[in-house]
Amino acid sequence: MSLNVVTLVGRVGGDPDVKYFESGTVKCSLTLAVNRRSKNSDQPDWFNLEIWGKTAQIAADYVRKGSLIGVTGSLKFDRWQDRNTGANRSRPVIRVDQLDLLGSKRDNESGMSQNYGEI
Repeated sequence: MSLNVVTLVGRVGGDPDVKYFESGTVKCSLTLAVNRRSKNSDQPDWFNLEIWGKTAQIAADYVRKGSLIGVTGSLKFDRWQDRNTGANRSRPVIRVDQLDLLGSKRDNESGMSQNYGEI
């Protein structure tokens, strides 16, 4: 059996980077800061998020720097070859399937968390 599920809750590090493709597909990239459950942790862990489709459009419309969100998705690795050195490079990316807007009533007019996803 294989399982690749990542669930994170944290604050968005910057406004969404949104790309619209000629095919009509939407891609949204975000960074997410997540605090560890430890007393000694001063610095958050940072994750790169990749969101596609309708969920990406929701993120583009409602998520901003500092927004509290929850995501569920899978871990993947982007791989490429460095143009200058020719070295193989990679970076972990969370491919988001479900997005939860967890902001306060002031952040979110309905005052309740909202769930968006392709599940």
